[in-house]
Amino acid sequence: MLIPHDTRIALDAVVDLVNTAPETEPADGLADVAALHDFAERHRISGVGTLGEKDLGAVREVRNRFADIFAAPDARTAAELVNALVAAAGTTPQLTNHDDYDWHVHYFAPGASLADHLAADCGMALAFFVVAGERERLRRCEAPDCRRAFVDLSRNRSRRYCSSRTCGNRLHVAAYRARRREATG
Repeated sequence: MLIPHDTRIALDAVVDLVNTAPETEPADGLADVAALHDFAERHRISGVGTLGEKDLGAVREVRNRFADIFAAPDARTAAELVNALVAAAGTTPQLTNHDDYDWHVHYFAPGASLADHLAADCGMALAFFVVAGERERLRRCEAPDCRRAFVDLSRNRSRRYCSSRTCGNRLHVAAYRARRREATG
C-alpha cells in the first residue's frame, strides 16, 4: 500500500493523539496546555500559535472522535464519523511546500485552530484508508492489558500488537513459559 508522505505524518499524529488518552496510558498524555504544546512540537505542526485551555479541550474532543473511528464496527460507520469530523473542521484544501517538505495537501483552513488542523488533516488521512478499503488496518493492540491504537502497515494485515518488542514479545514469552510449565508439570 503506497501512502503519501503527508498522509503518513498525519497517521503518526492521529495514532499518537489517540494514545494520549487515559485508557491507553497511566495518565492523560494531554494533561495540560504544556503537554499539548509538546505534542504539536513533536509532530511539527505548523502555524499552531499560542495554545490555551480552550485548545486543550477542543483537541481532547477531537481525540475522542478519532478513538470512535478506530472503534467503528464497519467502513460505513467509520466513513460517517470521518465525514462529520472533517466537515466540522471547515476544510479548505491547499497545496503547500513548507519546512523542507515537497508539495503536499493541507486540508485545514488558514489560521485554523490546532483541533481543526488535526481534525482536517488527520481525518483525511483516515479517510484515505476507508476509500482504499483498508479500514481494518486501523487497530487497537490485542494485548489484554493494552489498548493502544496503531495502523497495521504489514503486507498481509497481520499485525496484532502496538509493538512487537513490548506487547507482542511479552505475550509470546508468557505463552512459551506456560507451555514449558505444562510440559514439565
